[in-house]
Amino acid sequence: MPAKSSHVPLIPSFHYEQALLVEGYDWVIGLDEVGRGSLAGPVMVGAAIIGATQITAQSMPEGLADSKLLTERRREMLYEPLQQWCTTWAVGSCTNREIDEWGISYALGVAALQAIAQVEIAINKLYPNKEHRFAAILDGPCDYINKVADTFDAPYVPFPVKVHTLVKADRQCASVAAAAVLAKVTRDNLMVSLSAKPQYKVYDWASNKGYGSLAHRLAIKKVGPSDLHRLSWHL
Repeated sequence: MPAKSSHVPLIPSFHYEQALLVEGYDWVIGLDEVGRGSLAGPVMVGAAIIGATQITAQSMPEGLADSKLLTERRREMLYEPLQQWCTTWAVGSCTNREIDEWGISYALGVAALQAIAQVEIAINKLYPNKEHRFAAILDGPCDYINKVADTFDAPYVPFPVKVHTLVKADRQCASVAAAAVLAKVTRDNLMVSLSAKPQYKVYDWASNKGYGSLAHRLAIKKVGPSDLHRLSWHL
């Protein structure tokens, strides 16, 4: 990958993805997580694959940006266009109980490998009988994927993948920005649907998506944690 720039753009590009294709990779998997700091619900990692088609065209859905810079409505509007734009995509997840058992870093690695496995299988179905070379761009400074690979709980991944970490990759890389939005909308929709169930209404997940808002913390203090809370987080 090229040298990292101190300037972080607000609109992602294909700069890093293009460099990886030049190195000889066939596909670039953008990876980003959502739900790391939540008090309840799963953690998820989105994976969005792009290749020469998207990079050569230099086109992406209008308005794509770091999911944290987008409104909820804008993320929802991008959800379907991004699914059509990526060659394929997936979201891996680990439950609150798995987070309690394994810790958040290990759970993130398992969720990421789930997503990677799903997109690799999909690519192999689209283009069978080929030796695909995969690279991944992971948002953030820490490679929590290789720490989990080949452990007992790690999902099977059909093809090797070279993981590159990049701070603020969701602002710089179109593939990572896409993965971030897809994972965020997927998780938000799940938390909203769960909030409609009688036993969870008190926690107001439709509004806070499981994060530690004042209303959420007060509900935990009043009625205690639910079966979807992360008990190891000393609620």
